Amino acid sequence: MTLSYTPEHEALRESVRKLLTEQASSERLRQVLESPQPYDTTLWKTMAEELGLHGMAVPEEYGGSGFGFMEQAVVLEEMGRVVHCSPYLPTVVLAANALLLGDDEQARRTWLPRIASGEIAATVAVAEDDGDWHAGMIATTAVADGPEFRVTGRKCFVLDGATAGLVIVLARSGQDEVLVAVDTGQSGVSVDELPVLDQTRPMATVTFTDARGNAVATGARAREVLARITEIAYAALAAEQVGGAARVLEMAVEYAKTRRQFGVPIGSFQAIKFKAADMLLELEAARAAALYAARAVAEDTADRTVAATVAKAVCSDAYFAVAAENIQIHGGIGFTWEHDAHLYFKRAKSSELLFGNAAAQRERLARELGW
Repeated sequence: MTLSYTPEHEALRESVRKLLTEQASSERLRQVLESPQPYDTTLWKTMAEELGLHGMAVPEEYGGSGFGFMEQAVVLEEMGRVVHCSPYLPTVVLAANALLLGDDEQARRTWLPRIASGEIAATVAVAEDDGDWHAGMIATTAVADGPEFRVTGRKCFVLDGATAGLVIVLARSGQDEVLVAVDTGQSGVSVDELPVLDQTRPMATVTFTDARGNAVATGARAREVLARITEIAYAALAAEQVGGAARVLEMAVEYAKTRRQFGVPIGSFQAIKFKAADMLLELEAARAAALYAARAVAEDTADRTVAATVAKAVCSDAYFAVAAENIQIHGGIGFTWEHDAHLYFKRAKSSELLFGNAAAQRERLARELGW
């Protein structure tokens, strides 16, 4: 396994970074956060139509480009650098992969071209009141009604649930689990937005009342698909966390070079040097773990579950530590709303908790290894 990006990956990175630098600056992000719109729809369409980012890992037969997870990891890393605010993660990473891994060909032909073109946002709804993103004790039910299922129940902490046109719901049908693709445009679906710490990553509670949908996978296949998209989610989030941590370290070093105390840059103080060195060590450990996980997921290796779980734990700890130290290096200004440091700090905390924090991942890893 080669633990490096190719020249083609770096060219992709350059293109994505150029677009996000120009159209997803912190100034633009603040405008979006203060506006009624949940994300920049113009940028969303540009990413889909001009760079093809939405369909990058979607096969050509469904309107995509047919690339793989390594390319998606590059994109996510660049999005993490700017604290990108859009439903890209739940739509392109989670929902699209759930459809690809599932058994319903008609659902793929119906939804994947719309995802690849940027026409709709989508998400996956797994957690309920306890916040557990694994199957656990699922209370939401799905009753077979001819070729369809009728879903009833409540899903919590649904990523971008308020803007999703498609929700893939984990429910229980008798003794089996089932993943059901539900069109949110019907009367049986209601959405309540949740107050969140990180405004760039909105969540919602989605309630289903006899909502119609088609099964993406059932029984053992549903559990297999859920396990697989969970691994993909861990690796994807790890890549995004690395991008955020890298940008945070750059911010801290830039400030330490220009901020002066006692007539000299604060970067000349040993205490600041130690902090920056610790931040670099955290970042490089996270980068290695995220890159290994991306390769494992892309190449479907036998250790992909372990690799993705380790990456989520390591990158969660690293990003939060680096974001916190960045505020300390900036001093008083780092605590203000006007400075960008808090955007990264909030994203670091929300990403740490998403899909389970580092402690939960280490517990899962211990079970996976039989410890």
